[in-house]
Amino acid sequence: MILKTAHISKFKCVNNSTPFTLDRDVTCLVGKNEAGKTAILEALHRLKPVQDKDGAFDIVREYFKPEMLEYESRHKDEPGLAVTTTWELEPTDRQALEELIGPVATTVGLVTVSKTWDNKHRVDLGITEAQIVTSLLEASDVGKKDRGKYKAAHSIPELMTQLAARPEEQAQRTAFIQGLQKRFGGKTGLQVAEGWLWDRVPRFALFSQYLRMPGQLSVEDFKTRSTSNQLTDEDRVFSSLLGMLNMSVEAFLALSTYEQLTARLEAARDTLTHELRQHWPDGKNLSMEFKFDDGLPGDPAPYNKGKVFRARILNTRYGASTRFDQRSSGFIWFFSFLVWFTQLRRNYKSDLVLLLDEPGTSLHGTAQRELLRFIEQRLAKDFQVVYSTHSPFMIDGSNLHRARPVEDVYREPHGDEDPNTKPARGTKVFENWWHADRPTLFPLMGCVAFDLTQTMFISPHNVLVEGVADLMYIEWFRTKLANLKRPTLDKRWTITPCGSITKIGAFLNLFAGNHLHCAVICDYGDGGKREVRSLNETAVLSAAEVLTADQFADKPQADLEDVLGDECYAALVNKCYQLSGANEFVPPKPPAGGAAGRIVQAAEDHMRTVPPEVPEFTHPGPADYLMRQGPHISLPGLDVALDRFQAMFERLNSSLDAHLNAHASNRPRAAARAGQDQMPPRR
Repeated sequence: MILKTAHISKFKCVNNSTPFTLDRDVTCLVGKNEAGKTAILEALHRLKPVQDKDGAFDIVREYFKPEMLEYESRHKDEPGLAVTTTWELEPTDRQALEELIGPVATTVGLVTVSKTWDNKHRVDLGITEAQIVTSLLEASDVGKKDRGKYKAAHSIPELMTQLAARPEEQAQRTAFIQGLQKRFGGKTGLQVAEGWLWDRVPRFALFSQYLRMPGQLSVEDFKTRSTSNQLTDEDRVFSSLLGMLNMSVEAFLALSTYEQLTARLEAARDTLTHELRQHWPDGKNLSMEFKFDDGLPGDPAPYNKGKVFRARILNTRYGASTRFDQRSSGFIWFFSFLVWFTQLRRNYKSDLVLLLDEPGTSLHGTAQRELLRFIEQRLAKDFQVVYSTHSPFMIDGSNLHRARPVEDVYREPHGDEDPNTKPARGTKVFENWWHADRPTLFPLMGCVAFDLTQTMFISPHNVLVEGVADLMYIEWFRTKLANLKRPTLDKRWTITPCGSITKIGAFLNLFAGNHLHCAVICDYGDGGKREVRSLNETAVLSAAEVLTADQFADKPQADLEDVLGDECYAALVNKCYQLSGANEFVPPKPPAGGAAGRIVQAAEDHMRTVPPEVPEFTHPGPADYLMRQGPHISLPGLDVALDRFQAMFERLNSSLDAHLNAHASNRPRAAARAGQDQMPPRR
């Protein structure tokens, strides 16, 4: 059975969640802290938990507080719905149901399963008892003519009574009567069908961030808590580990031989170490160690006496081990989850819905991405998964349709309303994103932004520039030189604007993991010299070029506009802004014995003196004008600019050739190394 929709009512902060759909594989509840995501998961868990004792609703502690006292007074006579779900029958479910109640099973659509605040479940197939009776008669050997004799029977007990009242037909209907008796006894068809379906409804398993396996545990104390039904969250994970060992705590304590104990602990160790190495980043050097020995008198209580279980992590690279609970919180969470999940999978096969509350909150962003892959490839393969998060790294950007925004909605009373009126409020789960507020959607926005930035580079070879104006100048000169049949920028280079020189370094660090080949063209001036020096020193660019405008403009400080030359750029500005006569921009002459200044600065100064009807000067303006005019525009001084850009492009092309040659020479060694280190593909 596949969970299709859910609706939570009056549970904790949830007044009316509104019905929301769930994906057949993975559903992600996204929202702020305290939005009510955990309450949604807890309410679903109560429907049919792995442990029946965890399924009871408590009105005083859990009913929606603004209405709790009013509801408590009518609860006995009118128990309200707490959670309502609908389920889709899979082919095997429908086939088995048809064998139970006949052809009418083919008309059953979504099955509704709900639970009320008095902790009673209800199953609704959407059919009537009379339809079941008719269906069973049609599937029997009772002929059409004889079926009319039983049309007054509106239930299975009534049908059996009427069959028994006709002794002359009992001999003919013996098999039919015995089949009804065997399947239904004295119950109605709906009672049996609903009970049968309830048994097939998957159980819900909830794993929260508080379930952490202990690094050490007094087994006698654990036994005492287990006997008194007072297990802690840590105890529950240890219980899962005992389940992996196929042992109760009593059997564990009763082990009398070293070999028996060691064999079981090693079997569990090997299983979990294999999972750890597959799914934990950099886990190939880690191995679990489980020990079960006597407490030492110098240890703190209760680990100083009796039998003590200890879990340690061995780093095989350094040959050193640490106690499990002294590892990072992210590692502790992930391994505890592996223990819990491994045992659940063994006990319930695929008959589970997994509920994960804020999984991987303490994991690094890259580890959260790995956890997403684990959920998709290992969990969703066999189970439906519903998890909550507020991290953009825990949202699958390629499956955003699975995300459900969760928001705690509060509405202040309007001006014409009684101030004492309770405003509509409580946790809502939205199908349509536009109904949620921006803070709720922030993780989704972050996920989309992250995925977009990871795909910004469309080429393995990229020239990073500061702004869009630089991109337009380079593309124009690339085209112009190509039209003149002169050496131009290799087509394999992609020009990517980063915003400013201070952002280029950040871009390089962010995308270094994508194995991209990058070069840089940037301005050079007093304000950016430190950044340029840092770029030259970064290991990311060790095999590429950092080209600065001053290298081609014959100026100690220069922007890319200076590579065009003062004469060419001034003419371009005059054409762009239609400047002539007294308004014409004339490049200033350099001071005696000094170098010419940056032409863009001179243009900015000049444009402050022109009449206000002249459009405002912007850096991209002249570049945009140049692009719109195409490669056939004539400008004074263009020959000098073409020579300079050609020299720049040839430097970049040489860098590209050197990179490709080095990559080609390393390929055989890399291929051999990959063959040695290759691991089996992950599903």
